[in-house]
Amino acid sequence: MSESDRTLSDCTGARISGCWALRSDSSGSGEDSLDRLLPPAGAPRRKSTTSMSKTEPPLLRTGTRTIYTAGRPPWYNEHGTQPKEAFVIGLCGGSASGKTTVANKIIEALDVPWVVLLSMDSFYKVLSPEEQVLAASNDYNFDHPAAFDFELLVATLRKLKQGKNVKIPVYDFTTHGRHKDWKNVYGASVIIFEGIMSFADKQLLQLLDMKIFVDTDSDIRLVRRLRRDITERGRDIEGVIKQYNKFVKPAFDQYIEPAMRLADIVVPRGGGNMVAIDLIVQHVHSQLEKRELNVRALLASVQQTHPLPQTLCVLESTPQVKGLHTIIRNKETSRDEFIFYSKRLMRLLIERALTYLPSQTPQGQQYEGRRFNGKGITGVSILRAGETMEPALRAVCKDVRIGKILIQTNMDSGEPELHYLRLPKDISEDHVILMDSTVSTGAAAMMAVRVLLDHEVQEDRIVLVSLLMAELGVHSVAYAFPKVKIITSAVDKSLDDSLHVIPGIGDFGDRYFGTDASDDWSEEEDQEPSC
Repeated sequence: MSESDRTLSDCTGARISGCWALRSDSSGSGEDSLDRLLPPAGAPRRKSTTSMSKTEPPLLRTGTRTIYTAGRPPWYNEHGTQPKEAFVIGLCGGSASGKTTVANKIIEALDVPWVVLLSMDSFYKVLSPEEQVLAASNDYNFDHPAAFDFELLVATLRKLKQGKNVKIPVYDFTTHGRHKDWKNVYGASVIIFEGIMSFADKQLLQLLDMKIFVDTDSDIRLVRRLRRDITERGRDIEGVIKQYNKFVKPAFDQYIEPAMRLADIVVPRGGGNMVAIDLIVQHVHSQLEKRELNVRALLASVQQTHPLPQTLCVLESTPQVKGLHTIIRNKETSRDEFIFYSKRLMRLLIERALTYLPSQTPQGQQYEGRRFNGKGITGVSILRAGETMEPALRAVCKDVRIGKILIQTNMDSGEPELHYLRLPKDISEDHVILMDSTVSTGAAAMMAVRVLLDHEVQEDRIVLVSLLMAELGVHSVAYAFPKVKIITSAVDKSLDDSLHVIPGIGDFGDRYFGTDASDDWSEEEDQEPSC
């Protein structure tokens, strides 16, 4: 799709299901902001919220249906690596052939979460002043391969295919330049890439798992251009025909039509050919089935017989720590006391975690001290329970940046799913304190670490902090990510059949926020804590 062929004028770059463009701003709430959201200690308990929100932003609206976001299942294995890359569909075809319509039809029929639609229009080169003059008089050729930044395009698509976070340029078709702020896009099970020159680069072709050519009669394409450019863009018929004859038609004859032989599937008549679209969707579904991973089941079935890893740090079992555990593990502890003593334990954990960040000793005449020797510190909480640890971090780290990751369990598959994330800009340069209240199998913690790695945070700069962990969770995280430092106040031996930590502390989020959890405390949890 050339500049004169934009049917997604409001969607430069990519659309993504499950996670929209990330914001660079960090949370501006103060230390007590979380407490202000909590109901009073004596208020009646409310029901737990479910993982799917009715107000989540849709990916695509059509005349008959709306496709909503959904959680992203694990894209990595028990080793923490991504065994299969995202499935990339390349759509090529002449100007006004209906490529975007076909792409939207495929997305609608796929009905799967975490689909990215990437337009080649985002990768036009920035025009020089001389080229801008030509563009203003319709004398610049936007339908030539030289008009696109293939180097940036290939690098971006390759990273996105590998599951990494990418930045998509936002091209301004008025100034023929790029906006200062680019779009962050992350998390794709399927990538649909469309453009008039989608098959024009050898490296680009190697990244495409399925190549589709949209074949539409030239007369129909010309009529579409005339109708659109005259009625929607205020151009005169002579200018439209001049541009078509001078650039659009020669480019199709020289570059686009010959690329049809490279296609795996040719779709005549564009988006109206539902037979071809159904065949495409069936093939994509079969490929996605091969990529399904059951991480939590694999972790739960592993017999961990090795000693606890050296990357684990457990708070010394002082009388204070023992006393705090005695209170928060007690099922009869009131909610206000549970919150108070949990906060105290969180403060001890955060202060201990900070001692593992790099520091240096400045020399001076008066005093030799220590200071943090790094770019910055970012706290990332795994929602919702991990958010309770943010006040403790803010209390000891001035101006710390905060990110959030929402990971919840799919009740049907039992797998963790990524629903939302907001990470600060340039987090890759920071040391990250990853916060969660409890870790059982380690599946959610592994997903959060994988997200950070996909955003180019260095593994040895991640510190996982949790109030309580099961041995299985410790081994799972340490085995997959051996450079991640793990800090906790206690490690319990086992899990029950529902994969809850035993003896544990119950559902931390429900007890802290005052939501009504099911009465699933085990008999072991009902017993007097032995700490």
